[in-house]
Amino acid sequence: MSVAPHLDPVVVELGRRALLDMGEVSKSLVYGSFLTDDGFEIVHEPDGVADANRFAGMASSIQALSEAVAREVRIGASEYVIIAAERGHVIQLRVAGQPIVLGALFDDDETLGKALSVARRCAQQMAAALDARTAEAVAPAAPAPASPAAPASPAPGETSAAYHAAPGDLAYPAPAHPSPVGSPVTAS
Repeated sequence: MSVAPHLDPVVVELGRRALLDMGEVSKSLVYGSFLTDDGFEIVHEPDGVADANRFAGMASSIQALSEAVAREVRIGASEYVIIAAERGHVIQLRVAGQPIVLGALFDDDETLGKALSVARRCAQQMAAALDARTAEAVAPAAPAPASPAAPASPAPGETSAAYHAAPGDLAYPAPAHPSPVGSPVTAS
């Protein structure tokens, strides 16, 4: 059983990094939040701008409604939601393949196109980070290092000065000193 995204400290940290990166790209970002489909806040940046829990609840409802409308009128999957207001706009996007939504509030100094582009990149960054985490978790363990291959042994019945083997053993390189009998020992 996996941990819910809003309770998973790794998901919270990945989201925080993605939101901080989005803020570096767009100085007009006022508030950003990752939230779950069922309305739980995962992480937000910065503090004090909005009631994080209320924002998450309302944003998840709006996301669900937009997706329902798109299905109802058969126009395909909902890509994003925009709420335009006098002093800014909110953009919401689903994080691909995840039960997570990005909600971002931009002031009116940002063009809608740039804000949408920045929000898309943030959602893509989060999706890629979560996909990489999943791939690491399900990847098979690295194979053990291969042992050095034994040298090839001579064909049965052949004698080679380069190999010395006891009956039933693998062939091994001949010792540096000569055999007491004067010739290498081979497997029978």
